[in-house]
Amino acid sequence: MNKLNIIWSPIAEVEYLDILKYIIENWSVNDADKFDNITNDLIDKITTNHKLCPKSEITNFRKCVVTHQTSLVYRINSNNIEIISFISNYSNHQY
Repeated sequence: MNKLNIIWSPIAEVEYLDILKYIIENWSVNDADKFDNITNDLIDKITTNHKLCPKSEITNFRKCVVTHQTSLVYRINSNNIEIISFISNYSNHQY
C-alpha cells in the first residue's frame, strides 16, 4: 500500500498533549516518552497499513489500542489518515 499523510484533528492534538502531561505529572517523563514512542510507532504502521485497526460498526472510524488505558481513533480519507481522537479504554465510548 502507498504511504498516506497524517493529519491530526485539533481535538486529537489537545487530547494527546493532555495525556502526555497527565503521565508526566502522575508517573514520569520516561513513561511519557514510552507512550509517545508507542503512539508514533503505531501511527507509522497505520500510514502504510491503513486498515490495521478494526472499523467501527456505526461510523467510518477505526480504533487502535495504544496502551491498556488508551485508544487512538482515526479515519482514512483519500490521501490522508486523520487522527480523530484519543479515548479511554475504560469508557463506553461509541466511536
